[in-house]
Amino acid sequence: MTPATTKRSIDTTIIGAGTLATALAMALRRSGHRVVEIVARNNAQSISRARKLAKRVDARVGTLLEAQFSTKATWICVPDDAIFDVAGQIATRGDWTRKIAIHSSGALGSEALVPLKTAGAGIASAHPLMTFVRSSKPELEGVPFALEGDRNALVTVSMMVRSLGGKPFRIPAELKPAYHLFGFFSSPALVALIAAAQRVGELAGFDPGTSRQLMDSIVRQTTDNCLVSTPQHAFSGPLRRGDIATLRKHLEVLKEQPELLRLYKALTSIALQYLPVTNHDAVKKLIG
Repeated sequence: MTPATTKRSIDTTIIGAGTLATALAMALRRSGHRVVEIVARNNAQSISRARKLAKRVDARVGTLLEAQFSTKATWICVPDDAIFDVAGQIATRGDWTRKIAIHSSGALGSEALVPLKTAGAGIASAHPLMTFVRSSKPELEGVPFALEGDRNALVTVSMMVRSLGGKPFRIPAELKPAYHLFGFFSSPALVALIAAAQRVGELAGFDPGTSRQLMDSIVRQTTDNCLVSTPQHAFSGPLRRGDIATLRKHLEVLKEQPELLRLYKALTSIALQYLPVTNHDAVKKLIG
């Protein structure tokens, strides 16, 4: 499905030129919005990335000290600990009346943009629940966006997100840390778990590349089963069967791997709480 063309094009400035900023700029341009300016920090590497992105979306390049900030929307795509400082730096640049400023942090509320609110801007946060890494180019179509902020700003931001094919939803500012933790468990923690599985593969004699090839089918099928149904229905293996003898063998393999052993026991404990484990009491006693 192609994102619907917006009825109203919103001229936008993007601060940042990393993976999220790139995905956002490309999606905005495809959806009929005009990306007017890509703003970078005043160092050679940031300016170089900004120039490359600006060329792709037919925008001009500026630094925080020289950018014009003349657009209706300014979307800030910088690390969380830089958002407030960036907002403070640009709040004195020009007239912010009837403009909106947006940041894309998953953990921070729109209050991180309070210097811009004081300067007259409407403020909002809009976080796409998606992973962005340089080795892939995710589309924003179908991606949930957690929105929070001023009512009038949210009207415009919701329209922009929908024009990208995104799925906006509202979240209270006070719940954003828990929401971001939900995102952590949904992506980085899964990557860490796969890294752990890759290390266990080494114990079975596989090199890392072979481990990833071998786990490909089962990881994809397991994830699909969980999301199409529920984790309870997707759960299988020795814990589901209550196979104590096999669990003892696992613990024996991990006896010289303390970090993996702690992880194994922690995951088993989660399974005991939330998943259909057979021989529940015996498993609980086994893992201590």
